[in-house]
Amino acid sequence: MAELVTIARPYAEAVFRLALENKTLAGWSERLSLLSEIAGDDRMRSCIGNPELSAAQKSELFKSLAGEALAGSEANLIDVLAANERLSALPEIADLFEALKATQEGVKEATIYSAFPLDEEQHKVLIADLETRFKTRLTAEVVVDQSLIGGVKIVVGDQVLDTSVRGKLECLRLALKN
Repeated sequence: MAELVTIARPYAEAVFRLALENKTLAGWSERLSLLSEIAGDDRMRSCIGNPELSAAQKSELFKSLAGEALAGSEANLIDVLAANERLSALPEIADLFEALKATQEGVKEATIYSAFPLDEEQHKVLIADLETRFKTRLTAEVVVDQSLIGGVKIVVGDQVLDTSVRGKLECLRLALKN
């Protein structure tokens, strides 16, 4: 998988620079998401890997599936990716682009592991508290993990904030062991 990231990174960075120059980050984000979905489809993956189809045929198939969503630059990207046999890297390109966009906009991704589902109000209050603590805007995904017993465990980048019962029991276990 690391190889795919290495292949996708220059494309993602080039698209990001282009989108930044033209002030079209949101538009590129939407179109890359669409292209990523198309590339991720099982039938499309088999077409991408089919050696009997030329790069031009693969490119035209992609463009026809995307419909009117593709303008000049997006169509050129598809042509370049098809010519270099990199269409399968589109999901990774989209992910890297989103990471660059989030960094540019000062937004970080957070994963909240909770022992129980959070209602909308709890989610909103928790995000507001976390944004104050981490001094950045956050987009959060909530994952229910009943093994936490109670509380939450929050991961933002390489920082972990564990206030779960399981985490506290583990700290207690380590303290008693030493």
